[in-house]
Amino acid sequence: MEDDTMPRTTFLPVVRELARCYQAFERLSGRHIRQLGLTAGQFDVIATLGGTDGMSCRELGDATLITKGTLTGVLDRLAERGLIERCACSGDRRSITVRLTPAGQALFDNSFDAHLAHLKPAFDQLAPDELAETGALLARLREALESEAPDCCEIQNN
Repeated sequence: MEDDTMPRTTFLPVVRELARCYQAFERLSGRHIRQLGLTAGQFDVIATLGGTDGMSCRELGDATLITKGTLTGVLDRLAERGLIERCACSGDRRSITVRLTPAGQALFDNSFDAHLAHLKPAFDQLAPDELAETGALLARLREALESEAPDCCEIQNN
């Protein structure tokens, strides 16, 4: 919905700030994740599977921020490191469940809360109502972007 009285580029500062915010978050988060010997995608899988009995690849793809094309490679590398295992479901042998191994669960137990603690000082700089408002506005923006390009959005956030 474009207002004819506004220049068409009024949203560009928002795009720039959104990109800069994402880059800053990736720098802050990535520094800690690299200290754990993981990539962001690997940490996303470990964090998503932690404390669960496992998920199907489809559920895992929907629950993480990893694109479908990248997920298989991330899972392969985590399996090679002995952090996850793929198991055939008892009800449907075509469906695979991915779950943490004991080593993967130990990594989750030792790293997830530490990672949140690493991020917390940055988020503590905003008041709770500012965080809630920011989250709501970002969700609205994501929904607007997805509504304009529904066929190309691989990453789904539930």
